[in-house]
Amino acid sequence: MKKSFLILALASMAIISCKKNETATTSSSTATTEAVGSGQEAVVDSDSAPDIVKLAVSNKDLSTLVTAVQKAGLTTSLSNAGPFTVFAPTNEAFDKLPKGTVDDLLKPENNNKLNDILGHHTYVGVIKTDQMNDGQNLGMVDGKTITIKMVDGKPTINGNVNIIASVPAANGIVHVVDGVILPQ
Repeated sequence: MKKSFLILALASMAIISCKKNETATTSSSTATTEAVGSGQEAVVDSDSAPDIVKLAVSNKDLSTLVTAVQKAGLTTSLSNAGPFTVFAPTNEAFDKLPKGTVDDLLKPENNNKLNDILGHHTYVGVIKTDQMNDGQNLGMVDGKTITIKMVDGKPTINGNVNIIASVPAANGIVHVVDGVILPQ
């Protein structure tokens, strides 16, 4: 009798364990499929610091930049591990460009030009403002350089684009800037 009870108990535990494992496998498979199918930017993680794209999306003053990143197909790239330093122009910075420039850049036939401009705002590596020095050149993703110039003790890009704020991200840092940095 004791032997039968022990066998029955073990069999019950095995069945329950299999059902729990099946449920867990199904749930994790679904989550994994969703994340893989939509790219790194689709991973839901409310515990970790947001990545560069999530930071930009959460700031309404960067909505033009977010639209440009999406149109250029760079959302996944800027959501990956990095590290990256992104000089993120505000909507007002984009508004300073000649009328129609942004709309023109967002057209599919100008995707290469848009990628070049966005690449000119991205540095591979993390550089904080206290690490910036007068005359320092940074090689950007587009293959060209920007120059850090100190103006009134504060770093600027090429002497005319000011850093308004700097926000650390899970995969780098975002320097919000008041101008669009155009490749020369």
